[in-house]
Amino acid sequence: MFVQSTFLALLIACFASSTIAQNSSFLFHGATIIAFNESSNKISVLRNSSLLVRNDRVAGLFENSVPSDLPKSTEYVDVTGKIISPGFINTHHHLWQTAFKTLASNTTLAEYVQRYGEFSPAGNTFEPNDIYLGQLAGSLELLHAGTTTVLDHAHGDFSNDALDAALNATLDSGIRTFFAPAIHDLSLINGYSIEDQKAKLLSLVNDTRLQNNDVVSLGLAYDRFAQASEEEVRSFWGLVRSQNLSVVTAHYANGPWGIDNSPQLLERYGALNTSTPVVLSHAGFISTIDMQLLRETKQYISTTPESEFHYGHLHTQVRHIQDQASLGVDTHFTFSGDMVGQARLWLQALRADSFRLTLEEDLEIPYTNPMSVEQAFLLITRNGALALRRPDIGIIAVGAKADLVVFDGSSPNLLGWDDPIAAVILHSNVGDISDVVVNGKFAKRDGKLAYSGYAAVRQEFLRSAKKIQNAWKKMEFGSLESNPLGFGIAPYAQPRQIDVQAGPGTGY
Repeated sequence: MFVQSTFLALLIACFASSTIAQNSSFLFHGATIIAFNESSNKISVLRNSSLLVRNDRVAGLFENSVPSDLPKSTEYVDVTGKIISPGFINTHHHLWQTAFKTLASNTTLAEYVQRYGEFSPAGNTFEPNDIYLGQLAGSLELLHAGTTTVLDHAHGDFSNDALDAALNATLDSGIRTFFAPAIHDLSLINGYSIEDQKAKLLSLVNDTRLQNNDVVSLGLAYDRFAQASEEEVRSFWGLVRSQNLSVVTAHYANGPWGIDNSPQLLERYGALNTSTPVVLSHAGFISTIDMQLLRETKQYISTTPESEFHYGHLHTQVRHIQDQASLGVDTHFTFSGDMVGQARLWLQALRADSFRLTLEEDLEIPYTNPMSVEQAFLLITRNGALALRRPDIGIIAVGAKADLVVFDGSSPNLLGWDDPIAAVILHSNVGDISDVVVNGKFAKRDGKLAYSGYAAVRQEFLRSAKKIQNAWKKMEFGSLESNPLGFGIAPYAQPRQIDVQAGPGTGY
């Protein structure tokens, strides 16, 4: 099993003790709270109000007041003028890849598969410690930006040790994680067999650190529904059900991509209409029948807006299934990792799409806006919780988990706000987040991560990242013109290049 260096182990022990030492009861008072009314199933804004956290739960909401009968041990936290939001939920991410940051600023999905993904040279280059540091740095980046829950499609599990490293980092980080190790054919990478991967997954089911762990739970990332034998698929689905895994996730992109882990296929295996949440990431070119199956079985897709623009997946037909959609980031090494940014981008993209239909196809002038900021907010909060079948997260309500984000309403870009949801979705940035609470414990406080060993972890990560980046800069990758990888089911082509430079040249 992978073991961190003694230095890192000591840092983690310090973090654990500082976390345990936090008050079990504290009161945010003076804030505007974006609460949720479970009776009406709608957001309810409470102004100049107080929020009591006791242990891991929201224990009380007090509109226009500060309760006077709290235990003496309760810590009072003045958040006057601030906005308290439920923690953001990210339903698709690959956290291990942090070391690649900025290497793929102009990449495509085809190039990603060749250079940076689970079947790239990473399997033979990343050591377990690189996986650990990348996973930890990625998790802390999300916490810094207000993400309190992530579904990690953990396809950096190139070996038993690599998987242990990723899990160790996840547990150390403090972020609520649905940790889903990937089952993938690595026979051409390093020989780590499907059977070995299955045995390792089964061993994690019995890992004592995951027993009764309400922050980190074990799931499965399985992209082989359309590739593997029926025997293999049924074997893994049987494991999911018998071991009560928390979630199953798979990449799904039809059309030219040919990644056909479709709802129709999963339904044939009996994998949709059960109590196990299934989250299908991307879902471009989704069919009407697949949409209907998702609605009937209350299963969700994860749209990753910036990723799908950046790599070129696009969002064909996806706007028609936003009632069964949540949002994710995908690969934080290529672009921003904050969920508010994803919601903002997706809000404006869907607005533009609807406006275009009215203007260009109907030749009419729109006079109402087709999507609200509240809808965008729900996609990164309540909808993410429903996708994971966790109604106790993604909302602020008495009895819900205390996963919270506090925004400084007096920052230059938020100053003068009236609507807290519009303030968060359209005006805020990561620098406005003063506090993040996960499961009743501060992960970020007064603008700084509460992870006590972060400075030293940062230094170790930078050494790892430099090593990885130098290795990649020296690698020679062949041309993708003739699709040597066999990825996708359509011919490869060069898109029309954009010209931003007057005269000769394009400025590319």
